[in-house]
Amino acid sequence: MNKNSIKPNTELSPELYHVARKKGTEAPFSGKYWNSHEKGMYTCTVCGQELFSSDTKFDSGTGWPSFTNPAHLDHVELKEDTSHGMSRTEVLCKQCGAHLGHVFDNGPKEDGGKRYCINSICLDFKK
Repeated sequence: MNKNSIKPNTELSPELYHVARKKGTEAPFSGKYWNSHEKGMYTCTVCGQELFSSDTKFDSGTGWPSFTNPAHLDHVELKEDTSHGMSRTEVLCKQCGAHLGHVFDNGPKEDGGKRYCINSICLDFKK
């Protein structure tokens, strides 16, 4: 994937722009992938970068797709997020800078204890 494949902001839907560029979030249990169980790869909607394998997806009960690990650690960027009076770790696509969601320390202990809580709208899926 190269920088030329990144969709310009003018090509993003208002909902995707709100989440990916303005660091918003979709409502829980509303996204297309929160309850998906198909096997494949989740990619960034904005640029196509591979982000998460379905092999690491689990049901967190939160209403957002949750993963124990990224498919490639060098495809995501983690940043401190102190917005809204909270201290969290933001997850971004390293290639295009899209806000994807947050990572928390309450995932399955046997898989490292991380829960990457990701907005469905920021993901595409390839079987």
